[in-house]
Amino acid sequence: MAPPAAAAALPAGQPSFGELFAAFLRIGLLSFGGPAGQIALMHRELVEQRRWLSEDEYLRALSFCMLLPGPEAMQLATYAGWKLHGTKGGLVAGLLFVGPGALLILALSVVYARYGQAPLAQALLLGVKAAVAAIVIHALLRVARRALKGAGDCLIAGLAFAGLFLLNLPFPLIIALAALWGWIGTRGTVATGLPAKAPPLDETLRTAAIWGAVWLVPLAGLMLFEQGILARIGGFFAMLAVVTFGGAYAVLGWMAQTVVNDFGWITQAQMIDALGLAETTPGPLILVTQFVGFLAAYQAGGLPAGLAGAAVTLWMTFVPCFLWIFAGAPWLDHLTRRPALKGALAAITAAVVGVIASLSVWFTLHVIFISVDQAVAGPFHVPVPDWVGFQPIPALLAAGAGVLIMWRNWPLPLVLALSAAASWLLSVS
Repeated sequence: MAPPAAAAALPAGQPSFGELFAAFLRIGLLSFGGPAGQIALMHRELVEQRRWLSEDEYLRALSFCMLLPGPEAMQLATYAGWKLHGTKGGLVAGLLFVGPGALLILALSVVYARYGQAPLAQALLLGVKAAVAAIVIHALLRVARRALKGAGDCLIAGLAFAGLFLLNLPFPLIIALAALWGWIGTRGTVATGLPAKAPPLDETLRTAAIWGAVWLVPLAGLMLFEQGILARIGGFFAMLAVVTFGGAYAVLGWMAQTVVNDFGWITQAQMIDALGLAETTPGPLILVTQFVGFLAAYQAGGLPAGLAGAAVTLWMTFVPCFLWIFAGAPWLDHLTRRPALKGALAAITAAVVGVIASLSVWFTLHVIFISVDQAVAGPFHVPVPDWVGFQPIPALLAAGAGVLIMWRNWPLPLVLALSAAASWLLSVS
């Protein structure tokens, strides 16, 4: 029997739309472990098992997504869907990658807002946060091994750490300086390989205008008519979406400093809880922004406001990912052969190591010490823990989680569950 016409029209190796939907639903449900684990999962599903993308296509797409602001794993999923089924495929792949985690984070946010201060919840969260401290340090080591290829990269990482952790410099400034350093260092380098033809500029501008409007028109409406907490949440997370180079770990320290110290939307303890809860769910870690947006609006106006805050945060964080991919993907071959862009990316990646190191120290200190003060000496702001408030239980749980993750290679959800259970048992013993 002859195959259906629609199936016969598909190129060899290209999935049907139903197959693409099923594959990315599976990826969205299983994408634990942060960007590294998610990128490895997509490689196994799309390249090794289904052979929908070649190794070269996948690696070039990954390099391109790392040039963009925002969660690179979500953008890689969107690119793969776009490559296989155009804009419709990109939308479905991106939404399925984010959707399961976003729904779970929303449920956890509501439960946290209602019961987060209960002793049981606090005991479980303490174990989760202890495990997350080990996870962040593990992520730092993995990124450092891949990114630091010489003394120059180590210097960039060290300067980025000092700028964020000791000088409280704005994260966007650190990323911009690193990109400028890398770009200057590779100016004049001759490109290898045949130059790729640039796509029509008018098509790119049309796509950018459409998706830019989809992204920012709702924000303009909030700023004109609401002018309250939702407008402020939307404006902040729209700005964050433009500067989130290097993944969620790279920007979380600066985001925490801004929403806690500058805006006063949530407390430092709530920010640490947010990161802990985000690590328990599939999907991009930058979903921690959804928790922050929900809690900030919830505390200002109750549950309806919290739900609206979560929706605004999701929109401002993830819609620009579709903008970058749909406007930029046709330029992939043309851009990824530019030495200056490669140099800027390499420098940003090195700076990200220093930024993640800053987050690692900040988060670990606040997990294992009840109180962390700041000593100020000229332009320097040095965190100083109060040793009277040292907490041995989370310190031991973090060490145990580190052993299980780094040396035993246990799955992250299992380590998080075990750490939470151990914390609860110790609290009632």
